Formats: sequence, structure tokens, C-alpha cells
Amino acid sequence: PEAYCGGPLAALKDGDEIFIDIPHRKIEVSLSSNDIARRLAGFTPIERQVANGYMKRYRRHVSSAASGAVLR
Repeated sequence: PEAYCGGPLAALKDGDEIFIDIPHRKIEVSLSSNDIARRLAGFTPIERQVANGYMKRYRRHVSSAASGAVLR
């Protein structure tokens, strides 16, 4: 959901270095905030048709992971 809505995750591209620190519960990318802002400047979400069922309900009613990914 974060990438779909244009959050920082949407700025990532193949080949970007991502650092995962499990003990400290961190995920970091080796991009500056300027690089992320530049990449997101022209962001438009990809609209895909979703079949009826749980995925359609999820897409319509679940909030972002940043706010708990709860059913609204």
C-alpha cells in the first residue's frame, strides 16, 4: 500500500542497495532524501484491475501499514 500511494518505497528501483538490520528492526536504502524526492516527483500509481473477492476488499478498505494496515 505504501508504494501504491507514492510513499518512499515507491522510489526504489532494481539495483538499489537495501540494508536490513534485523536486531535493530531497521530497513534502510542507500538513497539521499533528494534522490527519493526526485524519483517521486513524477510518480503516478499504476491502476490495475482487481478481481472481485478479498483483494478488492483489501484494496478498498485497509489503511496503510504506517497506520496499522487495519480494516476501516
